[in-house]
Amino acid sequence: MKIAVLPGDGIGAEVTAEAVKVLERLARDGLAVEIEEAPIGGAGYDHAGDPLPEDTLRLAQAADAVLLGAVGGPQYEALPRPLRPEQGLLRIRKELKLFANLRPAKLYPELVSSSTLRPEVVMGLDLMIVRELTGDVYFGEPRAIHTNAGGEREGVNTMRYSESEIARVAHSGFRAAMKRRRHLCSVDKANVLETSELWRTVVTEIHREYPEVSLSHMYVDNAAMQLVRNPRQFDVILTGNIFGDILSDEASMLTGSIGMLPSASLDAAGKGMYEPIHGSAPDIAGRGIANPLATILSVAMMLRHTFSDVAAADRVERAVERVLAHGLRTADIYVEGTRRVATAEMGDAVVAALE
Repeated sequence: MKIAVLPGDGIGAEVTAEAVKVLERLARDGLAVEIEEAPIGGAGYDHAGDPLPEDTLRLAQAADAVLLGAVGGPQYEALPRPLRPEQGLLRIRKELKLFANLRPAKLYPELVSSSTLRPEVVMGLDLMIVRELTGDVYFGEPRAIHTNAGGEREGVNTMRYSESEIARVAHSGFRAAMKRRRHLCSVDKANVLETSELWRTVVTEIHREYPEVSLSHMYVDNAAMQLVRNPRQFDVILTGNIFGDILSDEASMLTGSIGMLPSASLDAAGKGMYEPIHGSAPDIAGRGIANPLATILSVAMMLRHTFSDVAAADRVERAVERVLAHGLRTADIYVEGTRRVATAEMGDAVVAALE
């Protein structure tokens, strides 16, 4: 299994280093992995004047899976837009044809007190958001800032989805539901948007191929409210790019820390790029206090979704659960009565728990 590791910027290098430790430990037990690193984002710009250097892209294309840290930093904000770190991330998603973003939000029992919701509301939370990644208003054309006929500046973005784009991510959502509790809630705004009207129609049609899965529909404003009112009602949420961007960040805070949440971005064949959903956090970079568990759990998602190694994925997830049960916490999830540990110490603890 060839894995391209792209540490990126800020805390990216720190958290990916701990995830690589986990892969190397699994390799000693017979997991056949080959790991190679390359720069992306600001590191890519520093290395080659490009946030996605050609060598990095070739490595990612040749790999079976990609493990990404995070990109971005204040020192790059003055660069022209095409050279900013985030453009490297958008381009690699496009070049690898990654269209389905899977973001689980699971609350571990030991972290209930870290959630901003009452324990009786959030205890037992375990949901998955499947977000379409390459269409919608983020990529629709035309887009521009121009002067209109009245002499005013006007911003224009286009929300656009084709039937095939909706269908392929719907299949990803239903397949994810088949591996879980077999309920899918499709989130849209079909009461006011034609794009969402087509979305609802196509998802309903695809549902006929998955009779084992129950399907419901919900408007996005109601879904945002229900995520904080009764989040445990959800199993898999399927939605478009902009709605998924917002709802997945909302769901992340239900778990107490964004540092606990992994993600996967998949192509049609199941090849994926795996990354924590947090950013590069330049304010804490180099201090050794970042939480590596989201990146380590991204490795578990890689083993499960790209390599179909359920046993190894379960092993990594159980190791994380053991470490939390033993009271180890990085700064973002620390509470009185637990033991605060550094980034590397948390990674070492997970490796030891793999025993």
